[in-house]
Amino acid sequence: MTFRNVIVCRMVPGSERTVADVFGYYDRTTRPQDLGVVGRTLLSFHDLYIHVIERDADPKVTGQTRGLPAFQKIAEAIGPYVTPYPRYWKNPSDSVAKEFYHWAPAAGEEPAADPGSPNRTVIVARIKPGAEPTVAQIFGESDAGPLPARMGVTGRWLYSIDDVYLHVLERTDESFAGAVEEGHDQPAFAKIMNDLSPYISAYDPETWESPLDAVAKEFYRWRAED
Repeated sequence: MTFRNVIVCRMVPGSERTVADVFGYYDRTTRPQDLGVVGRTLLSFHDLYIHVIERDADPKVTGQTRGLPAFQKIAEAIGPYVTPYPRYWKNPSDSVAKEFYHWAPAAGEEPAADPGSPNRTVIVARIKPGAEPTVAQIFGESDAGPLPARMGVTGRWLYSIDDVYLHVLERTDESFAGAVEEGHDQPAFAKIMNDLSPYISAYDPETWESPLDAVAKEFYRWRAED
């Protein structure tokens, strides 16, 4: 089983290449897997930095909580570009988003997928303070029905940090854009969007035109080879 942490910070727009180069150097010259880290993905969204860390064991059990041996050097190198997001930030652990919902198909019900799938999409929005239990209930009721299978969903994780909402969606190899286009024609899709509307809103209403405008852009990925 893979354990995932999602870190959310602010990032200077346009600094993706610089930040990616820092992680690329240390991922090549050190062995993150020796600390249980088997993969990482960096994404950006407007002024946000999103760092998805994958581990081969629960760090609460192993005690291996650092992403790389050169943690301090990385923090110093990206410091001019990546800064804390939460208003209540006091230490690095305050940048870790809280998972409040997780769903996956029951054994034997997973949609068929090609090797290398599923495809991961990270959706970003704002969440009404304290709305996590209600949002989790809305998705729980929807995921108990046929909609996830129809849209090829193989996993869903919901996170929040301060007023930021993150929806990590894993699907078969079909594109997220195609899924959204197909979903708009399904009453169940329209219902969940309507039910969520009092609690979830666009991160930047001025630039939002469709659900595709809420998708974070991946700018770096690393996977352990052994």
